[in-house]
Amino acid sequence: MSINEQKILVVDDDPVVLKSLKDLLAVRGFNPNTAIGGQEAICQLDQNDYDLVLLDLHMPYVNGHDVMEHIRANKINTSVIIVSGETSFEAAKNACSQGAYDFLRKPYATDELIITINNALKEKRLEKQNGFMQKQLAESERLHRYIVNTSPDIIYILDQDGHFTFINERIESLLGFSKEEIVGKHYSFLVHHDDMEQAKYVFNERRIGTRAAKNIELRLKCKDDGKSRHFNNRTLPIELSAMGMYTAEDNPKNSYTGTYGVARDVTERKIAEDTINFQAYHDLLTKLPNRALLNDRLSLAINQAKRENEMLAVMFLDLDRFKNINDSLGHMIGDELLQQVSVRLKECIRAADTLARFGGDEFTLMLPKLHNGQEDASKLAEKITKTLKQPFNVDGHELYVSASIGIAMYPQDGTSIDSLIKHADVAMYHVKGQGKNGYQFYSNEMNVPYIERLSMDTGIHKALDNNEFNLVYQPQVNLRTGEIVGVETLLRWEHPEHGPISPSEFIPFAEESGLIIDIGNWVLKTSCAELSKWRAAGLPEIRMSVNISARQLMEDDIVQNIINILKDYNLPGHCLELEITEHAIMNDMDSMIRKLKELSSHDITIAIDDFGTGYSSLSYLHKLPIQTLKIDRTFLKESRINKGDNTIINTIVAMAKGLNLNVIAEGVESQAQLEYLREIDCCEAQGFLFGKPLPSDVISQLLIQEPYATPGSRSDSTKGTHWHH
Repeated sequence: MSINEQKILVVDDDPVVLKSLKDLLAVRGFNPNTAIGGQEAICQLDQNDYDLVLLDLHMPYVNGHDVMEHIRANKINTSVIIVSGETSFEAAKNACSQGAYDFLRKPYATDELIITINNALKEKRLEKQNGFMQKQLAESERLHRYIVNTSPDIIYILDQDGHFTFINERIESLLGFSKEEIVGKHYSFLVHHDDMEQAKYVFNERRIGTRAAKNIELRLKCKDDGKSRHFNNRTLPIELSAMGMYTAEDNPKNSYTGTYGVARDVTERKIAEDTINFQAYHDLLTKLPNRALLNDRLSLAINQAKRENEMLAVMFLDLDRFKNINDSLGHMIGDELLQQVSVRLKECIRAADTLARFGGDEFTLMLPKLHNGQEDASKLAEKITKTLKQPFNVDGHELYVSASIGIAMYPQDGTSIDSLIKHADVAMYHVKGQGKNGYQFYSNEMNVPYIERLSMDTGIHKALDNNEFNLVYQPQVNLRTGEIVGVETLLRWEHPEHGPISPSEFIPFAEESGLIIDIGNWVLKTSCAELSKWRAAGLPEIRMSVNISARQLMEDDIVQNIINILKDYNLPGHCLELEITEHAIMNDMDSMIRKLKELSSHDITIAIDDFGTGYSSLSYLHKLPIQTLKIDRTFLKESRINKGDNTIINTIVAMAKGLNLNVIAEGVESQAQLEYLREIDCCEAQGFLFGKPLPSDVISQLLIQEPYATPGSRSDSTKGTHWHH
């Protein structure tokens, strides 16, 4: 029943009186229930809730006193107004002592009755409202206590002097203290001694609003009860927010009553931050410092060595033949080996030294405070070499590794981080070049090839950017007709300072460094652009042969790039021939078959360059879509022909005929070589006898001329001067 619905029960043993009272109340807006006699009244009170009972005292069997006793005994929450013909004071007294709200004598005045009823109902209504509010407050307090006590944060209240007057139950699970142990104690009892100074200004905060303390990091002390709670069992990192409490807002300075605060456990965040910090400065496989941390420590060590006039050393260590282990046994074995190596290396160094992993199988050591300079560094290098000689047992495999160690000394070999590490690296590569498994100190003489390599790298980049590369073309001649049927593209580098640089000097470096990809792409585009010009000028249709390196063929998009270049210059596929070596094919046969077949499907021809010098095999000739074999110049030397030692060339030409392949002989320089090739019915040839590699404008002039017979042809001997351009 809500507080706005109020019910009245009228009780009398006289039906006439009952009807009279009911009608009277109905006129005044009430809708009472009635009960004839005390027994019926008790039954209705047990079944329904009533705010007010108008009760007669004198009733047979169960009188008014019995009804009131029943109300009291059963704690029925209702008000009772006695309406009785009893006129004695004693009757009124007894009724009031039994809990009656008022006593009205019959006959009663109507207005007096209504006023008394209204007053009684009003009081009852206020009582219910108050009870409802008390219940709400109790529920709110219960909910608040539940929220506070089950909060993941420590919630506390301090008095004006900084003593705890309240703290929630979270204190026990986080710090191990019970509430009873903390209440009454000063906040300093919980604060870590190193954070006490900061806590003075935030733990018992007096400020409010935006000026109050928020998210201040402190450490609290845990109870030393032997229980493990956190990664650091003695302290708990928290984030504290607190504000002052005041009784009057108009004068806060004089009404400060204490501090309300919340301390949040940030252990997990601290662990995460420490983990992230560790990962940022350490190698995850070996847990050693990484390059960033080494640089930081080396910077400090250099500054200290400079102040105190001391020496230090930087060692660059590379494991010898580690790649063989990785390739043959797998990366998991390799990783385990690296971990075991790092453990042994750590056992060799001093506490002040730093051992870092730079990646792969490379380690770097920083050795400060070397009183005996190179002598101390040599002792450690020898110790490391000796330690690594012992076998490593990795997953049942007995493995042996050695190390090449380069050493740079401060200050003679460098005074900066970069110079010391670079010179130690140079010294390490010097050891590698001399057979590995040892150590060397840096010297200026070691830096010459290093500088040359760096200069070559820079030079190739500039050559690509500044158009220092150019192409020349060597004619390929049909030995039957004398016609130029193709040209081979050859790369030249005209350095602005050093003049012409031979391809044998820069191509191997470009292969090793990966720059050959950019160079090869430029060569292919430029060659196709030139061929497109010749075709547009109406010159005879010829084949453009372009060398493709093994490194280029490893690229996943090499096929699509070549096809796109042909489309860009509107060239049919049969105009382009790609020359590849046997070595490039053998690197990854399955991949080569797929890529070359796709190129061949676009009518691009494939030639094997330097055939006979590598892994010559009939099997791959059957598997691959090859159209041309190029006989290496070494088989065509004059001395071999004169001695009749030409079995290899004869075999290659005969085999090519049997496989329906074209054959081109390279390096034709004499009439005797040419005559021999014609005798064995070789298809095509190229070499200085027909002309040196020529620029594009000269080639275009040659193509305009009429076909010429090959040099020495009896029928066309007068027309041979053409070949000596």
